[in-house]
Amino acid sequence: MMNLDIGDILNDWPYRPGEINVRRIIGKDGREKLQMRLDMGLLQMETVGRPDGRTPHGRKSLLDYYRELADNYARHHGSCLEFQLNEKDCEALRNEAVLYYHRYLAEFVLADFPAVVRDTKHNLAIINFCNDFAEDDRDRLTLRQHVPYILMMNIRARARRAIQASCPKRAAAVIEKGISIIEDFYRSTEQEEIIDLSAELKILKDLYNEIRVATPVSQEIRLEEKLRVALEEERYEEAAILRDKLRSLMHSKHRHK
Repeated sequence: MMNLDIGDILNDWPYRPGEINVRRIIGKDGREKLQMRLDMGLLQMETVGRPDGRTPHGRKSLLDYYRELADNYARHHGSCLEFQLNEKDCEALRNEAVLYYHRYLAEFVLADFPAVVRDTKHNLAIINFCNDFAEDDRDRLTLRQHVPYILMMNIRARARRAIQASCPKRAAAVIEKGISIIEDFYRSTEQEEIIDLSAELKILKDLYNEIRVATPVSQEIRLEEKLRVALEEERYEEAAILRDKLRSLMHSKHRHK
């Protein structure tokens, strides 16, 4: 009879309370897996595709399947505006989001920041999809409350990836823009009072300050970065003001040489 007891595995890998205990292993199939130690067991996840290795309805993810249903609906009806997700559909998508949540936590601890970006994008896409097509408002709100946290993890991963690439200025710009995005989310959902209390914003602001202290940035570089962001976001009036300030600063520098 096959021995299914995993006690030896758990004994060899003690659980550490207060930490996210994760590791990489090579499975029997020769592929890399992620494992997360829990207080009474462990999770094992695939590193690509769905974390549980399943292919629902033959698709890479349940989100891909429902997107295909929406696209087919639009082809037959000329629009997907009437396409709807019922309560069970939304619950299934939420369950998929939980799988990706566990994996991006493990990936962050292991400093696999591109994978964190990939998986947080997946969960943000699930939230947007449910927001667009859920029949019941409760199904929209259930996931929407997690947006600031998922955004924060995405922004941290992108910033850390920039730091790994020795681009601290880029990291600071990513965080600065990310803070604005989360603040705008709170305002758009009539939660402006949360901005000063948000744990997600505090984490990002602390990381921003950590980067700026470690990497002093000149006034000229700060203006150039703000100008770049303003142009990307098509805030042309602000860009014009920043461009004038930059020209004035550079002229002043040349004059004092």
